[in-house]
Amino acid sequence: MLKKRPSAVWICLLLCLLAMGCRDTKIRMELDEGNAVYYWRTDLRLDSTERTFLRIYNINKVYCRYFDVVMDENGEPMPNATITFSDTLPATVEIVPTVYITIECLQKPHQGLAAKLVKRIKQMNETNDISGVREIQIDHDYTARNMKVYYQFLNEVKQAWGGTLSTTIRLHQLSMEAPPVDYGALMLYNTGNPQKWTERNPILDHRDVAPYLRHLEDFPLPLAAAYPVFSWLRIIGNVEIEHTVEASEILQVKHMVEQERQNLSRSIITYHLDKDNINRYKPETYEEIYHH
Repeated sequence: MLKKRPSAVWICLLLCLLAMGCRDTKIRMELDEGNAVYYWRTDLRLDSTERTFLRIYNINKVYCRYFDVVMDENGEPMPNATITFSDTLPATVEIVPTVYITIECLQKPHQGLAAKLVKRIKQMNETNDISGVREIQIDHDYTARNMKVYYQFLNEVKQAWGGTLSTTIRLHQLSMEAPPVDYGALMLYNTGNPQKWTERNPILDHRDVAPYLRHLEDFPLPLAAAYPVFSWLRIIGNVEIEHTVEASEILQVKHMVEQERQNLSRSIITYHLDKDNINRYKPETYEEIYHH
């Protein structure tokens, strides 16, 4: 006796259930809810305005730039602009050591670089009595040309560190293979061409963000969203030009990306913690930026 074949209706129903299951898995991949901020100065020293900001907006994580990695005169990577710790963060705030690596450093592999980087972070933590560090972040503007070198470097960092590892993700990197990290910080700033500053704001313009949104939903890595609250002062033809981003532009981009990937509202970062940046926007703007 021949078995009855499943009807087209049942096949469609099964496919729908599988698709829903895949989407649920993607949702579960997203980060826990939380507010964060970058700290990008060379001395960790907080004034009362900055401490109040951490408290009012329930900041539970600070991505603190420990040092940069640049090329020395012999073509070898070396640390630069190392932070000093004149102050400490509130006990309720987790510190995430963050290291920026220039593109020149990872044009080719450098044996032992990952282990040296992790060792230096651990030594800085020990020297400055910083305990309980669970995560580090690497900031690097990788391209398709050096992606494999960078991803191998991340694998080596992960092995040497043993804890959570994250990396920054620029918009153009959403179309690439996802890096081998626990999650990415999606940089929603420095989106434009600084040479065309008269046409669009090079810090953030929704028209520069829009073309990349088609890659956002399916990018197979948990993401936090990082928004700009800084100004950019440049001298062009002996004239000082200051770039800032209107609050309405930040909130428009936030709405755009969350339309494509709703859970991007769960983990929010601003760049970067500074009294002038805090005073640049109304409290209502920060409340909307950090709204989940």
